[in-house]
Amino acid sequence: ELQQKVEETELLKMELQMLETERVRLSLVEEKLMDVLQLLQQLRDLNISKRALGKILLSTLESCRDPQPGKAHLFEVLDTLYHELTACELLQSQPLEKAQSRQSLSNPLVISC
Repeated sequence: ELQQKVEETELLKMELQMLETERVRLSLVEEKLMDVLQLLQQLRDLNISKRALGKILLSTLESCRDPQPGKAHLFEVLDTLYHELTACELLQSQPLEKAQSRQSLSNPLVISC
């Protein structure tokens, strides 16, 4: 009976570790999603055209068509979309100080570094 309790405890520890790993993964996905939403809101404020935004999205989906082994596909897509959005000419041409001040005043979302 004692041996059974020890095995049960080990199984519970492994399950807890798996849950913690999943919690961390979801937290990373949530942070990246918030970053992407922040960039999309900035681009909307800069009146990006639907066509340009569609091209960014299609480019992202094209580059993530074949998932890389060992990498979560959802995170890969979000990360690629984030990099595509940050490379957008509208964001590049906007003065940094103006972008930061408008971002801090009008948006409660926070971009993680």
